[in-house]
Amino acid sequence: MTAVAYLGNRLDAAGFRLAGVAADCPPPGTESAALARALATAQVVLLEADFAEKLPMAELDAALARLSPLVAIVPQPGAPPCPLAPVERVRRQLVLEA
Repeated sequence: MTAVAYLGNRLDAAGFRLAGVAADCPPPGTESAALARALATAQVVLLEADFAEKLPMAELDAALARLSPLVAIVPQPGAPPCPLAPVERVRRQLVLEA
């Protein structure tokens, strides 16, 4: 079993690979299958924000709600927070300023 898996863009995936992470940059249209593979083989799954936005909302919600493996959305440096990240969704629902 892989300790950590990363799903996202090629540049970030290369950096994660250098750190020993199983990183993948799936082609368009195969995001759901890539997530299913990562969920089956990793203890922690990190999703790039743009990658997470390509997943069906129900599938993303189910993955984020899992206790094992832990799934998290990785924020992009310098970019606004991902609106799909659980903390951002709670902020919107409570009408809190970021």
